[in-house]
Amino acid sequence: MSEVEIKSGTCSGTFSLDGQTWEVENNLWVIGNDNECIVIDAPHDVDAIAELVAGRKVLSIVCTHGHDDHIRMAPLAAQRFDSPVLLHPDDLAVWRLTHPNESPTGWLQDGQEITVGDIALKVIHTPGHSPGSVCIYSADLGTVFSGDTLFAGGPGATGRSYSDFPTIIDSISKRLFSLDGSIVVRPGHGQNTTIEKESPDLEKWIKRGH
Repeated sequence: MSEVEIKSGTCSGTFSLDGQTWEVENNLWVIGNDNECIVIDAPHDVDAIAELVAGRKVLSIVCTHGHDDHIRMAPLAAQRFDSPVLLHPDDLAVWRLTHPNESPTGWLQDGQEITVGDIALKVIHTPGHSPGSVCIYSADLGTVFSGDTLFAGGPGATGRSYSDFPTIIDSISKRLFSLDGSIVVRPGHGQNTTIEKESPDLEKWIKRGH
C-alpha cells in the first residue's frame, strides 16, 4: 500500500456571521495515499479541492466546524466526490445558517477514529470557536488539523455568536497542549506552527482576552 501523505492548498472567499462579511483565505488539506483520501473542510472552491484529490476515492469530507467558509461547498463536494460529509452535532445550528435545507451525512464524535490507508485520524472535540469545533489528530503523521481552534499566535476568534473565550482556552489547554510538543499544527487559515511553539503563550492569551 502506498504511503499516506498530506496535500495542501489555499482558496479565497468570504466568511459571514452576525450580519458582517470578511474576505478570507482558507487552507485546504487532503490526506491520503495513491488510491483514497480524506478532505478536511470544503470552503470556497470545489475545483481547488478536486486538484488535490486528483481522482482518488474520497472516503469522507470532515468538517472542523460549521462556519460558512468551511462548509459552503460541502454539499456540492459530496455530490462531486460521492462521499459523506461529517460534522460534530453540536454545530448543526451553525451549519443551518448556510445550509438550512441540507444536512450533513453523518456525525463526528470525540475520540472517533477515521482511517485512510494505514493511518488513523482521531477526532478531538474542541469547542469554543463554535460549539462543535473539532481538531483532527494523527500521531502517525505527527500533526493536528486544528480548524479555527488554534493558530500560529493564538486561539480562534470568539467574539461572535456561538463562541466563548473561556471554552476555547479550556479546549486548547486540556486537549491540544496535552499533545507532544513536536506535533505540527495545521490550521484552517494561515501558517503552520507547533504545539511547543504555541503552548508557552497560553497565559498571555488569557490576559489579553483573545
